[in-house]
Amino acid sequence: MLETWFVDVAGSDPVVQALVAGAVIAGLNLLGASLVLVWRDPSQRSLDGALGFAAGVMLAASFTSLILPGIELGGQNGLLEVIAGIALGVLVLDRADRWVPHVHVLITGRKRSDQTVSEADLAPLLLFIVAITIHNMPEGLAVGVGFGSGNVAEGLSLMLAIGLQNIPEGLAVSVAAVNAGFDRTSYAALTGIRAGLVEIPMVLLGAWAVTVSSALLPYAMGFAAGGMLFVISDEIVPETHSNGHERVATMGLMLGVVVMLYLDVSLA
Repeated sequence: MLETWFVDVAGSDPVVQALVAGAVIAGLNLLGASLVLVWRDPSQRSLDGALGFAAGVMLAASFTSLILPGIELGGQNGLLEVIAGIALGVLVLDRADRWVPHVHVLITGRKRSDQTVSEADLAPLLLFIVAITIHNMPEGLAVGVGFGSGNVAEGLSLMLAIGLQNIPEGLAVSVAAVNAGFDRTSYAALTGIRAGLVEIPMVLLGAWAVTVSSALLPYAMGFAAGGMLFVISDEIVPETHSNGHERVATMGLMLGVVVMLYLDVSLA
């Protein structure tokens, strides 16, 4: 039903479908960022659980919607092609992390009453935003590759997976910015716009690349999965387990895996 409705709205062109999906995931990032307007003081425990859920969704989607379909589409050499893509995705994200120094921002740190932003607050926050932006790239690419493969169900599964994890991610970035002294309304909007400016072009790039050459599909699926798995292991899990809420974050991750598995099976 969802697949039929989506095709009615977006048409049958994979690139146009990817564009619509890119707008959806960027919109859900904006939704998450906007939650800071109504959920004004989320606890670290709540944020760790939400980000754990995001990690679980991404973890399941990496295998069910990218790695396993990529191996199947690649035929006899599918496994090696997907592994090569995974390795390249990990390498690119590792290089990006070295280019942008790894910075953890205390999301629920001290509140600034004067609404001014000092250089001490701004420098790590900017690095954090750049790091999140880089990590959005494989997510957008994954959605584009999913629709570019011609399998609308897989594309929708990835769109929902990335969209769901974008909600807590958008909230976390906005909370960090507000705690550094930024205005809630303006930064919530900026977070959503930033996500759209990164994710929508990557979605289109992924869809275009695999429609131009179907031979790239297993490599592209592996690349997107490798990038997402790197983000989960290198960023989200350590961050959510560093504040004394490991059990909550783990339960959130398990819930995310179950939700994503349900979505993947129900859309198949």
